[in-house]
Amino acid sequence: MINLNEVGAFVSAITDLGVNVRFGVYLPSISLANGYEVLVRIIHKDDRFNPDIPPLDFPLQPVSGSDNNRWEANINIPVKPGTHFGQPGTYLYRYQLLQNKTLITSWFTDPFAKTTDIGELSAFVTPDFVPDFVWTDDNWKTPELEDLVVYELHVEEFNSTFDGVVERLPYLKSLGVTCLELMPVTSLKLDFDWGYGPLHYFAPNERWGGIQGLKRLVNACHNAGVAVILDVVYQHVDYTFPYHLIYKNAGITSPMIGNNGPFGPEIDFNQEFARDYIQTANFHWLDEYHVDGFRYDEVTDLYDGATGIKYAKIAYDNYTKSLQIPRFTPSGGVKNGEYSRIIQVPEALNQPQLILTNTYSNATWQDGLLNTAENMAKRNYVDSNFLDQLDTRIIGYPVTKTVQDIIQQPVEMPVAPFQYLESHDHSQLIYFVGTEAGTTDPENIPFGDRSKYYKLQPFAIALYTCQGIPMLWQGQEFAENYFLPNNGNGRIRLRRDVHWEYFYDEFGASLVRLYRTLGKLRHTYPALRSRDSYNYNAQSNNQVVAYRRESTAADQVAIVFLNFSDQKQSISVPFSKAGTYQEMIDDSLRSAPLKISVSRDDELIKVDVPSNYGYIFMKSTP
Repeated sequence: MINLNEVGAFVSAITDLGVNVRFGVYLPSISLANGYEVLVRIIHKDDRFNPDIPPLDFPLQPVSGSDNNRWEANINIPVKPGTHFGQPGTYLYRYQLLQNKTLITSWFTDPFAKTTDIGELSAFVTPDFVPDFVWTDDNWKTPELEDLVVYELHVEEFNSTFDGVVERLPYLKSLGVTCLELMPVTSLKLDFDWGYGPLHYFAPNERWGGIQGLKRLVNACHNAGVAVILDVVYQHVDYTFPYHLIYKNAGITSPMIGNNGPFGPEIDFNQEFARDYIQTANFHWLDEYHVDGFRYDEVTDLYDGATGIKYAKIAYDNYTKSLQIPRFTPSGGVKNGEYSRIIQVPEALNQPQLILTNTYSNATWQDGLLNTAENMAKRNYVDSNFLDQLDTRIIGYPVTKTVQDIIQQPVEMPVAPFQYLESHDHSQLIYFVGTEAGTTDPENIPFGDRSKYYKLQPFAIALYTCQGIPMLWQGQEFAENYFLPNNGNGRIRLRRDVHWEYFYDEFGASLVRLYRTLGKLRHTYPALRSRDSYNYNAQSNNQVVAYRRESTAADQVAIVFLNFSDQKQSISVPFSKAGTYQEMIDDSLRSAPLKISVSRDDELIKVDVPSNYGYIFMKSTP
């Protein structure tokens, strides 16, 4: 078994003689008997660019009888006058592998590094050089699924660093956001990248703020009522990932990596070490960083059945562990009959219903609504499939499923798919508006026409009033405008910094107002986040549609109207219950409420819906 207390770098003491540190690394099949040597090369961060101060090398020795063939060194970094060696601070290190005095790999990072420097260097920090982080989220509870509104973002593109995201929390809260989905946050090589070529599985990106920065972000989110889930990549690794690089160079079988795939060297889950490594990483993020769950990249290749050893086991083990973590259950894990609220979201776009149903996931990515919206935006019509995409039951998703409580007794857990109009994997919706090919700038790079932001309004209303979990992609709320290539390095290395100036302009300000209003309405009215819907298919057409959302428990009914055309449209639908209905989207802007009086159940009422807009008529007050 993998034990994080015996691998990595650990400073035990700082004395007048220098810094005492222990290194440990698992290297299965790398043995002294076969002539292998392992060295650790160290330099103080403040000396690394001084050509007159070379790094220090120390040998590691194999630990006899250890699990996973651990190599270890207990060393003293001596005080050296004229250098920072032996002094407090941050030290950088890397490993070397030799065989029979021949260099096999000149540089590989620590696969268990908790701290890194920018690029491929591992790091460790001496005690008290950085104060221990103090958490203040003891009372935090991960939200129920129905209360989630998710915002997907890339930290560097969104606002540079983890602290930059903290700065934007009031803004995100104003959109109704209750959960951040962070694109991969682990330390990478220096090139800008989306993060889907993992190198360090235990260390947050140093240039975004490292350990302290990510903890500050999660802590601030929890204190603001916002959950945090991490996008994690367990299908493949970067080519310089140690358990690929050194075993390839040595010409022996890796304990973790199998064949090269289209996205990079693939993790071989048939090997126990690989399974242990990934699960240890998950537990590390749950314990050390207080995250609320994970979005799992490219699960299609990791699904081997409901009781498989790949994704199904990852999700089950995380769920089981989370039952013992207080933030995931109302009682803090001391009562039977409770399911864990840990958020587990696989991306398996070819079979999302199957994987959500058969694993301990409680949500899933799925592109149904996004694909439909893109086609509608291109062709300026309402797809016949559109209303079905808003009702998750119609498109094959369960409402609950049976899982285990803390004493392994059956309990029903809510489940639902994520619903989104945009994601990091697609061009922004404004690009598709109004033309099949999009428009082009003088450089022939296609962009959308942001002056047509109003075309996005009915889609936004649909997103906040649909069944499932609404997810926003960074900037969509003010018509962020990027085109994304379909493949190649230009795709994953295209930096799409959020244009915060759009927030203030005519187009962005109008759209943000609508998103903020919709966020408030979804959280105010249980009917808008319930599992009960009825589509008025017979009354809807290819320009204007209507559907009903209701909550029996709250005695609420909402009738939603969406007009995707450039003219006002009329539609007549039966209002299911007698009473007074009040339009809520623009209620605060009107001098007098817009109300409809319904004298009997199922009375047919004609409603005139504004162009490229919509209405939400509520039959109750909050």
